Amino acid sequence: MLRLVFFVLLQLAAHFPLFDASPLLVALPRPLHPLLRWDTFHFLHVAKHGYVYEHEWAFFPGAIYLTRYLLDGDSLSNILSVGLVTVLACDTSQTLYSLSLHHLQSPALALSASLLSLLPTSPATLYFAPYSEPFFTYFSYRGMLCCATQQWLKASLFFALASTFRSNGILLSVFIFWGLIVQPAMTKQIPRMRAIIKTITLTAIVIAPFIAYHFVAYVVFCSETRSSPTWCSQFPPSIYTHVQSTYWNVGFLRYWTLSQLPNFLLAAPTLLVILAFSLHHLKGTGLGSSKRKPEPRLHCAFQNATITPHAIHGIIFSFILIFASHTQIVLRLAASMPLVYWAAAWLLSEHPAIGRLWVTWSLLWGITSVICWATFLPPA
Repeated sequence: MLRLVFFVLLQLAAHFPLFDASPLLVALPRPLHPLLRWDTFHFLHVAKHGYVYEHEWAFFPGAIYLTRYLLDGDSLSNILSVGLVTVLACDTSQTLYSLSLHHLQSPALALSASLLSLLPTSPATLYFAPYSEPFFTYFSYRGMLCCATQQWLKASLFFALASTFRSNGILLSVFIFWGLIVQPAMTKQIPRMRAIIKTITLTAIVIAPFIAYHFVAYVVFCSETRSSPTWCSQFPPSIYTHVQSTYWNVGFLRYWTLSQLPNFLLAAPTLLVILAFSLHHLKGTGLGSSKRKPEPRLHCAFQNATITPHAIHGIIFSFILIFASHTQIVLRLAASMPLVYWAAAWLLSEHPAIGRLWVTWSLLWGITSVICWATFLPPA
């Protein structure tokens, strides 16, 4: 029902004046026109013409190939693509419930987390638009669920699929490393050589799309030594780092300017929830405290040791977003971390006033972000 409400709101907001009239130049069925915003333009261009311009290499090929085969200008294909994203969003909610049930070990808390996920901070990109985020979120969840059930090969394959949509998919390998190396080591079991080789192999599968993407770029741009761009001679030769730095001004503390303060403020609620819950969990399990044993009151669902890699992943990812990225993209990427919704469930159960404030903010910002998306206003 909430997805339908957001879709109706998107269609209504599409009647407002556009900040940028570019979408009017592309022929799409009326109901799908509000989906043509921001990165979708790049996806469409690369899908039709390939990687023509250097800046287009900022976008990984997963969403582009889907766009090529689904958004081919045919109305039926366009409708099917939106239907695919919608169905994927529904299965993502079911996967989140199963994942939450495993880690929180409470049907009530698992249901609470799943219901809270229906209020993402970027409904347009998660529910309707042919963006990277819905696919990245889905494959991340599936891989995490496989890790929870120790299906390591399936987990690495799902994480590899996630990596074809976003570069930060390589961070998902932390779950495999944790399960096969760190967790046994914490119980004073020396990892066997077989486990080490298995971890290296599975991690290689996860990062393979990232490496293949760079290899193709290197062949395209660096085969001619006389006219090769400067990044070809750097180590490692990364077109992704070059493009992000050159065209999007991404780099350590580059985003820390007064003009970007509004974006930091918009990202603050989500980042604070991630960090607060992660630190609370690590302290409760003893990893963030000098105490050898947690206090009795900390023996609860949110201190389940299986959540620990999610907390570590959340902290690492948050620090990257805060110090070396466009911080507000957490509004799109937060949904790929189930920890966000476990944190929200934690607030509602242990800090109800703050929890209700989170729900209110999520609803109000969700509505606002849909209107901003439809009118081509930032943030995207």
